Amino acid sequence: MTSFSVYIAAFGFISIIFLTLRDIRIYRRTKLVSYRKGALRGMITGGLAWIGMIFTAGNPGFETIGLTIVLVAIYFNKKGKREDVFGDASLMKRVLGETTVKK
Repeated sequence: MTSFSVYIAAFGFISIIFLTLRDIRIYRRTKLVSYRKGALRGMITGGLAWIGMIFTAGNPGFETIGLTIVLVAIYFNKKGKREDVFGDASLMKRVLGETTVKK
């Protein structure tokens, strides 16, 4: 039986990867450096969260260490200073990272 700690760790990992993919999409459309930095930070913290998730799932009894690793990864993935690329876009367009393409 899988403990709830594994699900919490997986949710943290998935949220970091989702935000990283969103930053990559926005960077490819706008070429803004702040989104590139956010995507790079997301890839590094995503790897750290992956390690924490594997540690949580693989070591019963020591789930707190794995969760701590995941929470540290989420902390390091904090939002940096970003330009406003959405304007007055709807919530769904913001969540999916839809922006106008700039060349």
